[in-house]
Amino acid sequence: MIIAGWIIVALLFIVGMAGAVYPILPGALAIYAAFFVYGFFVSFEHFGFWFWSFQTMIVAVLFIADYAVNAWGVKKFGGSKASVIGSTIGVLIGPFVIPAFGLLLGPLLGAVIGELIAGSNFEKALKVGFGSVVGLFSSIFVKILLQAIMIVIFFIWLFN
Repeated sequence: MIIAGWIIVALLFIVGMAGAVYPILPGALAIYAAFFVYGFFVSFEHFGFWFWSFQTMIVAVLFIADYAVNAWGVKKFGGSKASVIGSTIGVLIGPFVIPAFGLLLGPLLGAVIGELIAGSNFEKALKVGFGSVVGLFSSIFVKILLQAIMIVIFFIWLFN
């Protein structure tokens, strides 16, 4: 059972890290679930109040940062609330509509369309769309970093 637990934990870590890039995957929640899988298959004895507090705080920061960093990119380039909403919708549906390039084109097109709906000219809308891509890549970087920290904390707690 211990080996099965470790295999599931490793798979959840992989899915979690892939979720940092591909938004339809659970990301931080998969990593968080891996801790429970480890506990059920191996033992919860290594995990105390501080472990769960740190991990829960990181997950909360990830959820807030995911939206905030993307919105920051759009706002930094002069975007309106409509372009933030459009970019968010684009991140979610882009990979399904345009499988190979949807992760990049979805937020770009969503922000451009949102900004055009808000009444901006095409040049400004394109600039805001570029900002959404900057925000997306910044968000991916933050997610990869924080999720890697979650995994490192897990191993530190186990082997300490």
